[in-house]
Amino acid sequence: MILYTCPAGTHGAEFPVIKHPCGVAAQALDRAGQAYTVKTVGGFKKVPFSRIGKRKEIVELTGQEDVPVLVLDDGTAISGTAAIVDWAAGGE
Repeated sequence: MILYTCPAGTHGAEFPVIKHPCGVAAQALDRAGQAYTVKTVGGFKKVPFSRIGKRKEIVELTGQEDVPVLVLDDGTAISGTAAIVDWAAGGE
């Protein structure tokens, strides 16, 4: 499996006020004992123009630019923190 994240990677799940979405998704996969590879894509959602041309692969997989995105071994793409957390809780 591949977990696509922003440059913050898998950090930030433990931030006290606002938890970072990519970190929360990674934490859910870790807690579920799922093995995955992290692939970082450029840009940040809240930084204007930082994602231009840096998330083509994400757009091809999901039709949008936001991460996290989890790509399962069968090629299925799961977009968004909540969907990844739900998938991890249910397992394979």
